[in-house]
Amino acid sequence: MRTTLQNDTAILFFANSAEEDFARKKFDYRAVSLFQDLTQHTLKTIESTGLPFFHFTEKEQLGNTFGERFAHAFASLFALGYTKVISVGNDSPNLTAQHILKAQEQVSKGNAVIGPSLDGGCYLMGFHRDSFQKESFKALPWQSPTLHQELLLQLDMQGMELTLLGILNDIDSMRDVKRLSNYIKTVSAYWIGLFGTLFNFGNPKELAPIPIFETHSFSTPFNKGSPFRD
Repeated sequence: MRTTLQNDTAILFFANSAEEDFARKKFDYRAVSLFQDLTQHTLKTIESTGLPFFHFTEKEQLGNTFGERFAHAFASLFALGYTKVISVGNDSPNLTAQHILKAQEQVSKGNAVIGPSLDGGCYLMGFHRDSFQKESFKALPWQSPTLHQELLLQLDMQGMELTLLGILNDIDSMRDVKRLSNYIKTVSAYWIGLFGTLFNFGNPKELAPIPIFETHSFSTPFNKGSPFRD
């Protein structure tokens, strides 16, 4: 954990310990190793950006609901003096330093930045302190397939300029692991090998990759019925 204020952008690594993730998610005992590797991979990715970061595990999180804990973590970093905060979790193996640095570039312009995941959630969020609304943020439908759409609607109502990063897979269940293991070009050889070792999966298919780095900027209100549309 770095605490310098030489840079006014901080990364919020909001991720529970491997043991806590295993207890909360529907995996068997072999997944503890997977969560440990995901956390270490994400930490290395974060460190490679050179930005200050803070890891909020279940020990640092405060609140009765996920929304309360997540909003409190954002507010805590703003209270330390950071004017821009970019949050990531540990469940997106395709997350790169480029995603985070692109988010830093956009949030420095005053934009909100969202990295949507295939399940309707978000793997990355970036906000400026002046536009972060804690109460409405914690009231969002967290950990649901409607989160991304509801978040976009909320930002639209606030009149925020928004940048969307490319869509990534995340890992919340065994079905997610199996889906990722079938797409060798979207996941590094390391992850394919780990999935095979831990869960005895067969050979992956050679399929076209999902773009991992693509941005869409909205400077005017977007179509509320179709938030992904340019």
